[in-house]
Amino acid sequence: MSKTVLIVDDEAAIREMVAIALEMADFKVLEADNAQDAHALIVDDQPDLVLLDWMMPGLSGIELARRLKRDSATAEVPVILLTAKGEEDNKVMGLESGADDYIVKPFSPRELIARLKAVLRRTTPKGVEEAVEVDGLRLDPSSHRVSGAGQLIDIGPTEYRLLQFFMTHQERAYTRAQLLDKVWGGNVYVEERTVDVHIRRLRKALGDPYQQLIQTVRGTGYRFSTQH
Repeated sequence: MSKTVLIVDDEAAIREMVAIALEMADFKVLEADNAQDAHALIVDDQPDLVLLDWMMPGLSGIELARRLKRDSATAEVPVILLTAKGEEDNKVMGLESGADDYIVKPFSPRELIARLKAVLRRTTPKGVEEAVEVDGLRLDPSSHRVSGAGQLIDIGPTEYRLLQFFMTHQERAYTRAQLLDKVWGGNVYVEERTVDVHIRRLRKALGDPYQQLIQTVRGTGYRFSTQH
């Protein structure tokens, strides 16, 4: 599955021009014409990057960028500001708001795609893009797919993140609190028993023989292991 980019701009013509360029470069596109709708989409759909217009009626792009960076749930989402303001002070202000890059209108689609790919490369943790395979169970971050013995496995987004963490951190026992911190992120108010619910869902999705790889460690939590 390709990366998802949210375009936030109150001008429909600009959204359309950017959307066409992104789709031609194999990105998935979401659109919003105001900061409030954009914020809801970011929380619900977790795009890989946000292209954000500085000047919008109501809440401005720069205010939304600051809000995203203040909230731990959205702080990691890369933001590129689009703006007609080219002065150096504005660029500094944009970057200080937490934006990862800054593109001055008018810009060429080629420049936009190149800058966007550069930001995504910088903000993707090393190793996260590489496929992992254990005993025929394969997780491929570039396509966001999980398969077992060549058959696709249908898996929810939280279960996917949990499996990705386990497959890249094998043979070590983690407490529920550690899993909450690593998979859900700090400052997320989720009860520890939620981990058990998602572990159960993950095992059910994986089915035999792969569900046995996720082992319960009594008195501690869980580990991913090929040893029985």
